[in-house]
Amino acid sequence: MRAEELGIDAVPVGVGAALRMLAAASHARAVAEVGTGTGVSALWLLEGMAEDGVLTTIDVEVEHQRVAKESFAAAGIRSTRTRTISGRALDVLPRLADSAYDLVFLDAEPGETGDYAEQAVRMLRSGGVLAVSDALWHDRVADPARRDELTVAMRELGRSVRENEDLIPTLLPVGGGLLVAVLR
Repeated sequence: MRAEELGIDAVPVGVGAALRMLAAASHARAVAEVGTGTGVSALWLLEGMAEDGVLTTIDVEVEHQRVAKESFAAAGIRSTRTRTISGRALDVLPRLADSAYDLVFLDAEPGETGDYAEQAVRMLRSGGVLAVSDALWHDRVADPARRDELTVAMRELGRSVRENEDLIPTLLPVGGGLLVAVLR
């Protein structure tokens, strides 16, 4: 599979199915994704989105986006349903509109995911959904003895989402943990 060739971990089927359900339940028309990969998670999201919905996917790796576009075409997804943006998420996210997205999916290394989540909350409409993959970060988050930078970053993200009174969060036991929160 292309994901392995590019050194990418594609979302597991359980995470994909949860994303499809979240997109459908929120009647998503506008979705943003950080971490395009080979387009696997985007395909799940698109399957749950409204027929006229548009998915914006951001990745710093141009090659990943090229492969994702091939995946979209092979799946019969119209080019008008996807918008790929190459660049660092911290440079791109601030340029995306406030309160304009129904769902934002973060599938990236945890180092900057807390900053991505801050931007995502700003981007969500009331009732919109934030979803973060690998929220348990290889089962390290629950182990207080794990103090490496990435584990601490993911632990802090979980704490900040739980403590944000504007969010209604839960942790779904799929994949490496899917942190989901609805904006009040």
